[in-house]
Amino acid sequence: MTELIIEHIHNTRFMVTLLTAVAAMATVLTIAMPYVLGDNLERRMKAVAIERSKIRARERERLARGERVTLRQTPKAYMQAIVEQLNLRKHLGEEEMRATLVQAGYRGQGPYVTFLFFRLIMPIALFLFAIVYLFFVIKIDQPATIKLAICIAAAWVGMRAPALFLKNMISRRQLSIRRAFPDALDLLLICVESGMSIDAAFKKVSEEIGSQSIPLAEELTLATAELSYLQDRRLAYDNLAARTNIDGVKAVCTALVQAERYGTPLGQALRVLAQEIRDMRMSEAEKKAAALPPKLTVPMILFFLPVLFIVILGPAAIRVMAINP
Repeated sequence: MTELIIEHIHNTRFMVTLLTAVAAMATVLTIAMPYVLGDNLERRMKAVAIERSKIRARERERLARGERVTLRQTPKAYMQAIVEQLNLRKHLGEEEMRATLVQAGYRGQGPYVTFLFFRLIMPIALFLFAIVYLFFVIKIDQPATIKLAICIAAAWVGMRAPALFLKNMISRRQLSIRRAFPDALDLLLICVESGMSIDAAFKKVSEEIGSQSIPLAEELTLATAELSYLQDRRLAYDNLAARTNIDGVKAVCTALVQAERYGTPLGQALRVLAQEIRDMRMSEAEKKAAALPPKLTVPMILFFLPVLFIVILGPAAIRVMAINP
């Protein structure tokens, strides 16, 4: 069997035929893939439209029955009861956590109560799980003090887990906003220079940028709503900068505040800011590209070089083994 494989590998006609078949198959898959997968965006938008119609019909029925309709997320009853009875807002609540929840996309009282609940429950749950697992499930030859230390470490991990989850959500959300913000800024510049007000420009950009970044569309929609009902428009820009916590968005909000206060031309400022943000994104991409060679050194040594040596020296070793059995 080994000799047959080696004979086929050294057969030029067989290898050319095999590579041609692989290339033809790859070409067919590349051409047919868009038709097989279809338009994901169109399917998602259609699903969103259908869900919106269902929600609208359901809310109309609730209004017809005289039920109270609220747009805020309400926490679970047992979570609310535990938080209120133990007064967790005083003992575990932190003012900066509300801002952190908003940056992660969780608004209202419900997410805050849920966060406090899990901040209480997670250390206790992991501590009890570690005790049951270490003392009753498995038998490890370690002193009880070491086992207790592991249980305390598990409780500490449970205490840090909700904050770590929020940090990951904020990073993911900021990455989505940061990638789509230069295009959104170009759209905002086009809208402003075409004669639109900043409110109408925000609304239009939020509608167009939703296919690229849903978090950015949500933030721009909230900014549009705040601009329509807040007495001080500067507060709406400050809220947008605080919710995103991105340097580019903060710079744009500062330019909008200055334009509102001093009447400076907004189009030129937006054009300069758009170019600066694109340059910043390009510099970040160049920095990541420059960091690739050191990161690839260890994987190349561990995975690529052994395979390369096997491919080069393998046929020679097989021939030597065949000659000298």
